Amino acid sequence: MAASADNASDAGASSPISATLADNGPEIQYSVVLEHLIGQKRQVKDLNPTVMGGFPVPHKSNEQKMIERGMESCAFKTVLACVGGFVLGGAFGVFTAGIDTNVGFDPKDPMRTPTAREVLKDMGQRGMSYAKNFAVIGAMFSCTECIIESHRGVSDWKNAVYSGCVTGGAIGFRAGLKAGVLGCGGFAAFSAAIEYYLR
Repeated sequence: MAASADNASDAGASSPISATLADNGPEIQYSVVLEHLIGQKRQVKDLNPTVMGGFPVPHKSNEQKMIERGMESCAFKTVLACVGGFVLGGAFGVFTAGIDTNVGFDPKDPMRTPTAREVLKDMGQRGMSYAKNFAVIGAMFSCTECIIESHRGVSDWKNAVYSGCVTGGAIGFRAGLKAGVLGCGGFAAFSAAIEYYLR
């Protein structure tokens, strides 16, 4: 019994906490414990997901890297914006044609009631017109934004403002210089408002 007590006292004396406690009193023990828990002597744990119980991240193959580069390219973003603008514009055109009371009416004979085929034809034509316009605007905006972002090397709200100015100016310039300036300012302000709302 005495031997076990002596062994326990020897083991306690060998630890740094017990040695400090024996030399400096009980008030030092708390600081020594803190030094081992959160101080310089704390062991840094490996934050590897496999050590923490998570799944290891597999290395990407060359095909996956090529697909990611393709999806991040300006050409892919432009095509995606063009398709999205076409679908959105078509839906918007059909919607506006559906709430328009003049759809299908013949201006030469306004008293005649239009048939369902004429109404659907007019809705389809308006939807296609909106779809083409939205597709062109979406492609121009996405392409110019991607080019500006690649040139500047920064992804921020200024890219959308510059792209909006270029897109609006190019569209409005067909009607003259004044329309181009107004289109640039209007599209830039609209892009800035959208970026401010989204961010």
